[in-house]
Amino acid sequence: MNYRHPHQGKSMHSRIVQDLGIDIVSGKLAPGERLPAEAGLCATYGVSRPVLREATRVLVAKGLVISKPRVGSIVRPRVDWHMLDPDVLYWTMSQVPEHDFFRSVLTVRRIIEPAAAALAASLATDDDVRRIETAYRKMESAATPEALLEPDLQFHREIMAATHNDLLAYIGNMMSLALSESIKLTNSHPNAHALSLPRHKAILTAIQSRDPLGARQASLVQLESARADADSLRELTMSAEP
Repeated sequence: MNYRHPHQGKSMHSRIVQDLGIDIVSGKLAPGERLPAEAGLCATYGVSRPVLREATRVLVAKGLVISKPRVGSIVRPRVDWHMLDPDVLYWTMSQVPEHDFFRSVLTVRRIIEPAAAALAASLATDDDVRRIETAYRKMESAATPEALLEPDLQFHREIMAATHNDLLAYIGNMMSLALSESIKLTNSHPNAHALSLPRHKAILTAIQSRDPLGARQASLVQLESARADADSLRELTMSAEP
């Protein structure tokens, strides 16, 4: 699925949620603003008030709005949004430049992944290490950038799971969509396979060797290299523009 082009083939309920969600994350509806009047939205979409209110409840559950009696539904500050909610990520990715989104995700990855790799090197069981190695072997055998994506994601998820910290494992799963988009960008590099494998092998080797400092450093190197790859892709794209 291409998350940069929101899907239009939705039910009316889902379309209302998507349209209002995109209006919020894009800034068209700013924090502190009220959602458009119910009567107007019902007329625009041809739905009843119960359908509209159910759509609003979905936005409330995602942290985008708060409903107040006799006031209506108010857009909440960005800090309150559930940014790892798949729909909120979907809408955000459709509204921001790809490279800006990549840099935002990379910042989060630099905070979490090196520490997780170090913890995995200390705490992983033999079965954990085998699962990480299996993911790496699948990366090795991937014939195309598209085929490389899923084992690459699996590699990072298995490291998170090998920390034996439920919160880290949960964060790893919740970040799968954002991580997928990040990896897709770097995998579009002409030499993605050749560049990616040694970096991931270094992380695997450090975990196999029960070397926390080495695992942390290998993870940092991999992420810094991903940043450099993305920057070079951006330069290539800009130089190709008329």
